[in-house]
Amino acid sequence: MSATPERPYRILFVCMGNICRSPAAEIIFTQLCQDAGRGDDFIVDSAGTISHHQGAPPDARMAESLIEHGYRVHGTARQIQPADLGYHDLIATMDESNLADVRRLDSKGLHHEKIRPFVSFCRTHEDKRVPDPYYGGKRGFDHVTRLIEDGCRGILDSYPSR
Repeated sequence: MSATPERPYRILFVCMGNICRSPAAEIIFTQLCQDAGRGDDFIVDSAGTISHHQGAPPDARMAESLIEHGYRVHGTARQIQPADLGYHDLIATMDESNLADVRRLDSKGLHHEKIRPFVSFCRTHEDKRVPDPYYGGKRGFDHVTRLIEDGCRGILDSYPSR
């Protein structure tokens, strides 16, 4: 299902647990849209490929990095569902494992064209994936925040205003 002028674009960010990278992307992208006066152009969500953290808030270390970069932290973790594939216009995955897991959910291959690596939207970072900062230190979380800002700007610019 593709976006039409009658409704906003629907963007879903996906990582493994939905407590670090994908909620950060949801938070950052939402703020960038609002700052650009395009908040009504998008419906933004995030999900994980596993259910282990379902209902949990973003990781405290990710939240700290986001707050330090001027973002308001919100949201709770959820697991991606097959219905997400048809509902969303773009499903941006944080690494190769997430990409493979989401494509496996699309067993008939009907939605593969809208399941894309998040880093394909980056302009200044050349990372092959958004690294999982969960087991790293503050520097890793800050790098992920900057990397996600870059990719989110690319996504925002790739969709025309409504």
